[in-house]
Amino acid sequence: MGWLVFIFATAVYVLTIEPTASFWDCGEFIACSYKLQVPHPPGAPFFLLIGRIFSLLASDVTQVAFWINMVSAISSSFSVLFLFWTITLIARKFAKDYVNPTLGEKIAIFGSGVVGSLAFTFSDSFWFSAVEAEVYAMSQFFTAFVFWAILKWETKAEETGADKWLLLIAYTIGLSIGVHLLNLLAIPALAFVYYFKKYDITKVGVIATFLLSGVIIVVVLSGIIPGLPSLAGTFEIFFVNNLGLPFNSGIIFFGILFLSCLILGIVYSIKNQKYILNLSLLGLTFILIGYASYGIILVRSNFDPPIDENDPENVISFVSYLKREQYGDRPIFKGPLFTAGYPIDVEKGGALYRKDSASGRYVVYDYKMNYIYDPKHVTLFPRAYSTQSHHVEAYRSRMNLREGKKPSFWQDKGYMFSYQIGHMYMRYLGWNFIGRESDIQDSDVLWPWDYFKKDLPEYLKNNKARNNFFMLPFILGVVGFVYLFSKNRKDGIIVSLLFIFTGLAIVVYLNQPPIEPRERDYTFAGSFYAFAIWIGLGVFFIADLLEKIVKSESTRSGISFILCLSVPAIMGQQGWDDHDRSNRFYSVDSAKNLLNSCAPNAILFTGGDNDTFPLWYVQEVEGFRTDVRVCNLSLLNTDWYIKQMKQQAYESAPLPISLNFENYIQGKNDQIYFVEKPQYKNGINLAGYIQLVRTDNPEIRQESGRGDYYTTLPSKNLYLNIDKNAVLATGAVPDTLRGQVLDRLAWNIGTNTLEKKDLIILDMIVTNNWKRPIYFSTTLSGSNFLNLKDYTQLEGLAHRLMPIKYPNASQGYVYDKVMYDNMMKNFFWRELDNPKVYYDENYFRMTVNSRSQFYRLASTLYNNGETEKAKEVAEHCFKVMPDDPITYDIATPPFIQIFFKTGNEKMAMDIANKMGNRAIENLEYYKKERIPYGRDYELNFYILDSIIRALKEGGKAKEAAKFEEVLMSYSYLFNQ
Repeated sequence: MGWLVFIFATAVYVLTIEPTASFWDCGEFIACSYKLQVPHPPGAPFFLLIGRIFSLLASDVTQVAFWINMVSAISSSFSVLFLFWTITLIARKFAKDYVNPTLGEKIAIFGSGVVGSLAFTFSDSFWFSAVEAEVYAMSQFFTAFVFWAILKWETKAEETGADKWLLLIAYTIGLSIGVHLLNLLAIPALAFVYYFKKYDITKVGVIATFLLSGVIIVVVLSGIIPGLPSLAGTFEIFFVNNLGLPFNSGIIFFGILFLSCLILGIVYSIKNQKYILNLSLLGLTFILIGYASYGIILVRSNFDPPIDENDPENVISFVSYLKREQYGDRPIFKGPLFTAGYPIDVEKGGALYRKDSASGRYVVYDYKMNYIYDPKHVTLFPRAYSTQSHHVEAYRSRMNLREGKKPSFWQDKGYMFSYQIGHMYMRYLGWNFIGRESDIQDSDVLWPWDYFKKDLPEYLKNNKARNNFFMLPFILGVVGFVYLFSKNRKDGIIVSLLFIFTGLAIVVYLNQPPIEPRERDYTFAGSFYAFAIWIGLGVFFIADLLEKIVKSESTRSGISFILCLSVPAIMGQQGWDDHDRSNRFYSVDSAKNLLNSCAPNAILFTGGDNDTFPLWYVQEVEGFRTDVRVCNLSLLNTDWYIKQMKQQAYESAPLPISLNFENYIQGKNDQIYFVEKPQYKNGINLAGYIQLVRTDNPEIRQESGRGDYYTTLPSKNLYLNIDKNAVLATGAVPDTLRGQVLDRLAWNIGTNTLEKKDLIILDMIVTNNWKRPIYFSTTLSGSNFLNLKDYTQLEGLAHRLMPIKYPNASQGYVYDKVMYDNMMKNFFWRELDNPKVYYDENYFRMTVNSRSQFYRLASTLYNNGETEKAKEVAEHCFKVMPDDPITYDIATPPFIQIFFKTGNEKMAMDIANKMGNRAIENLEYYKKERIPYGRDYELNFYILDSIIRALKEGGKAKEAAKFEEVLMSYSYLFNQ
């Protein structure tokens, strides 16, 4: 029966799987799996190994992503299988005779397994991870397996050799570390199964078991994962630096010493019949065997693959990789609130070492800094801690806290309950088992009574992710929870521990800021897994309710099963359309379009995950445009990434970076502050400044007050002499602008602080000397352009840096000839015109950018007198990205004028009427629902205002008046 459920779940996931790399981390994981490279910390080596095996099933490189996505699909199916077996193991204890249940009891047992496992199959968060190449599906499989295995051990605990199940669990936990650490949160539930089976229950015993399980988590999380490598690193530094021995001698000695102690401990425990000691040491051994998958990270990093994040090729950098040090820490037990401001003092902490092959030693390059804050702003268990400006604004808004006021202890904890628990956990629980309002970020739970609301705006009414489960899964889960506690208190506690530790405990540990770049519900799939157990056990509750009405046990069990089966059926029916990712390709196509916006041998600066990981995928897996060097500006703040950018990668030569490793090593030039010097008031030669930085010249150094020095920028006015003939020889300058090439590029950098990435960009501009094209992605924020946007030309989805000051081009000059060829001939738009394909908010964010660039091209062509071409471009935009499925967006209203000007009045009016009516519909909905004035209103006001102006310019004053009347009726809000 379980295998039938497995086959069914597999079919569901295969039918809805994404055929290529999804957004976010998927592109990176697929690329790293395919070539066994090193992904972002703390890595997922076991996932990569399994992904590599699955990739071998691909018939060509375009199928690699599908097969690595299948790792998640199959992992999820196995999770469902083990959930079925877990529920039936628990449910079987309800039978009067555990060994020989009656027919009615069998129907209820199997029915509970089917209902609970299928409910989880179709649960929103789990299904999301099941159809993409992320680690969460495999992580959930390990949680499902170890929870089932401990229940299996419980049934065999009295048999000889039953402890092999415990060692299997230890090995599985070790393997799971090579996927994700979420599996460790199942340990408290496992500990209580063992306690309830082996010991008499007492209050002291319960407390001790709870504390011991927490200690085990800490030992694995801190003592084993980073702890053992850290200890090995300490031995290594001592042996190399103090004893003068060669590299790796300390690691070898530590390895021999540790293994010897482990073996001697096991032998001692056998000889002296120390059962608990023996079991603990064997368990540790099996965890370490599983954990050994991390060896692949060290091995592959030493081969310097193109993706080699953090460069963990020796024990010192490996420890930093495991600890995720590049991401910083979030305070858990004690720390400052966001109102603490700057530290009042800084204490020098432990030394940071790096391997120096020249000296044959590990040298100190920096120290950890312990920041001391005003005690008035330090609290226990701080929740509102982030000092990022948009986070501070959100904190104050949520706490209704005026400027300059410090949150009280209870306001801080109130934020935890309202946002971290309420918004970022309970809302997700509701999404999975009550209903979901839409797929728009921060959308709410859809309650049954809200589903039948009339006069909903189109963006909600037609949203495929508007799922209503009529609260049935939630109700069935609650009654299943009550029933389990009433029948078997021990199992009730065990499942509850799994639910809490994979849910609320994660909330406490993550300590999330008030704004996230995307929804984080996938983190809590383990908690929803536990809830699905209760859903399954609800079958027994319903069967018991029918006892007075239906006398036949087997009949009422059958009726209960059929009734409860409607719960996963409704979940599947409601969730199918928004979880079906088949025929979605734009995540990859957008990456190809960005690369095809660049000239050969280009350098391309990109920003966040969705701007970079799809590019890595198409280059590493499909071998597409490997001549373009993708340079992620977030990573360019790290020394290891800059070092890698100076290496050859496929067809791309090393980046033109003249600074030496000592100039950009961590702790050096992380921040460069503007300190004006009179002699440079009118400007400083950029080439000369880079030379000063390279030589660490005292002229640009200033004492920090802590006994060390930092680099300064003596002038915001920079200039760079240009070899005009060399620039013209590249052929990149438009014919009409050849006479405008500058002898000197001069500009004000417009900032008081340069980050390390800014310094490297400036270095590349100097060193490159216009030999390789340099591009900035259109998705980058303005600050990343270093005030150089006036010197760029748009050639598609990227701005090319040019030694020309373009007149009236604050957003970059449009090189229409190149841009037309790129966007009309070289770009990919697969399935964006297919209304049957589901696109979520992440895809719409990318298509908004594409539509914006289509408009800029069309308007430029029209202004240059090429009306027919402008019309062709505008019409092509909505041919490849029509309103259904790519709904008209904020980039669409400007097209109304283009269509009027180029003679396509029908299209102009279609956009104006559809967008105008939708905006009115939205505003009326906000007003009726009393939604506070904010960005939603402003967006619709902008749309209406744009439509009104476009209609008036197109001679449609009467049509414009209808929208203007609505806009004016909301004028009272403008003054708020």
